[in-house]
Amino acid sequence: MTKVLTPIYEQEFYPTSYGFRPGKSQHQALEMLFKEVSFKGKYYIIDADMSNYFGSINHGVLREFLDLRINDGVIRKMIDKWLKAGVLEDGQVSYPEEGTPQGGVISPLLSNIYLHYVLDEWFNEAIQPRLKAESKLIRFADDFLLLFNSKEEAKRVMEVLPKRLGKYGLTLHPEKTKLVEVNNGDGKGGQTFDFLGFTHYMGKSRKGRSILNRKTSKKKLKSSLHRTNDWIRNNRHKPVADLIGELNRKLQGHYSYYGITFNGRSLLHYHHKVRRLLYKWMNRRGGKTPMNWDKFQTILNHYPLKQPRIVHSYL
Repeated sequence: MTKVLTPIYEQEFYPTSYGFRPGKSQHQALEMLFKEVSFKGKYYIIDADMSNYFGSINHGVLREFLDLRINDGVIRKMIDKWLKAGVLEDGQVSYPEEGTPQGGVISPLLSNIYLHYVLDEWFNEAIQPRLKAESKLIRFADDFLLLFNSKEEAKRVMEVLPKRLGKYGLTLHPEKTKLVEVNNGDGKGGQTFDFLGFTHYMGKSRKGRSILNRKTSKKKLKSSLHRTNDWIRNNRHKPVADLIGELNRKLQGHYSYYGITFNGRSLLHYHHKVRRLLYKWMNRRGGKTPMNWDKFQTILNHYPLKQPRIVHSYL
């Protein structure tokens, strides 16, 4: 069903919507953000955070949106069945009247359709024509930023945004949603914000130009190290070659996402921490004598940990 509906809505969706769409990715959204801030001076950013978006989608409104493009009775009947499907938790079945099926393959598409009409179309068709300066919406699923060249216009949109979302049953997190000014006038030292796992901040290029930099967010870095620590602890009994081989695949997965221009220092920090965790748990494999650092380094010479590298370069 997703394969049938996707080509229909790909004609409708705006190019600045990057989530769960063929040929679209987080890194494209990050590249667009970098260019709009660094080269087009969009220093005033509404960093929006919606509370429980996927569980707040109004079924009645969603059906109205689907009416605009989908008239086939079989397809509509199937979607209604998925929306009405019960949820089994702790032996109890509940039938939520809002939200999309958790884990359902069609859920990302339905959520994109909902926000397309509630947010994307509203901002592009109703808001932007009323603004004098340039602006841009960048969205990945329910995570979105509104970028402005004008601080006053950013404030005006900030005032009406909660009303617009509230009209369709959506709410912004009052503490996490904020208007950020990334450039305080000298090209650096402004406010920071998190988007798609990175903390973004203004810095200087090698040529002295003000550009948007990024690094792995503290929250994501801590979470990743916590998972890696648990995995090494639970698999430390494996042969060294297998243990480090599997760990390298996990490191490669981390580099594949976070290996982006300007994030080299965070990657090195992550690699250093993982090496310390590996040393810690290999010393708890049950040997008679503890392993010193020199012996550990000898092992790494035979089975080296994958070194960090920049995978996505925009320079």
